[in-house]
Amino acid sequence: MENLRSSDSSLDRRIADRLKALRQERGWSLDELAGRAGVSRATLSRLENAEVSATAGALGKLCAAYGLTMSRLMLMVEDEFAPLVPQQAQAVWVDDSAGFRRRSVSPPARQLAGEVLACELAASARISYERSPRPGLEHHLLMLEGELAMTVDGQAYRLAPGDCLRYQLFGASEFSTPPHSGARYLLFIV
Repeated sequence: MENLRSSDSSLDRRIADRLKALRQERGWSLDELAGRAGVSRATLSRLENAEVSATAGALGKLCAAYGLTMSRLMLMVEDEFAPLVPQQAQAVWVDDSAGFRRRSVSPPARQLAGEVLACELAASARISYERSPRPGLEHHLLMLEGELAMTVDGQAYRLAPGDCLRYQLFGASEFSTPPHSGARYLLFIV
């Protein structure tokens, strides 16, 4: 549920501060959030104190407990909205333990409904989310390279380059790659 290494300690600190603020805004204790998110109290404390960086799985559980997409959480810790987002300015978040890298190509904004993420999963990677951060969240996943197996609300799919999977997320989802291939894809969230 946690990474001991971080690719951007400044981003980890801002995520930690935002997670703590979200919990405090709701008046939740660490124990209450632990129960709602299914993340241990000890891990939550370490995350909120920026002693460790969160994994994709832990952030997914926390975002679901708060009713936020991961990208909305990232928006809360990133710089102000700008119409042009040069590649070097696109925030990158890495979960080395899961072999996952996400670049916020078109970050969410208050004025815009959609966002675009460029994602990479290493070979033999697997990321599971227990529930949608917001029921009915619309996704369009465009495969660029590699192979990806997905399960969305109990339905399994296998994607190859050029395939597009469109879905509304209500429950659990899982992304996995085979041992011989990673995956690179764009995820459009509306």
